[in-house]
Amino acid sequence: MKNKKLQLALIASLTLGLAPFVPHPHIWKQIQNIWYSRPMAGMDWVDLAMHGAPWVFLIYVLSSMALKKK
Repeated sequence: MKNKKLQLALIASLTLGLAPFVPHPHIWKQIQNIWYSRPMAGMDWVDLAMHGAPWVFLIYVLSSMALKKK
């Protein structure tokens, strides 16, 4: 069961999390906007949530796997 969740998290992070691939991923642009305190429209926050959710899920799956091994 854990293996299926890990596979799903990896696939989601590498596809939706990094889309579009060219010229650069949206998640990277949104992280830069937050880092440099640039103003962001409402759609930018939705974009951040959409492209960031797979990465949060991947971190959750990996951390739960690490904690179960202890």
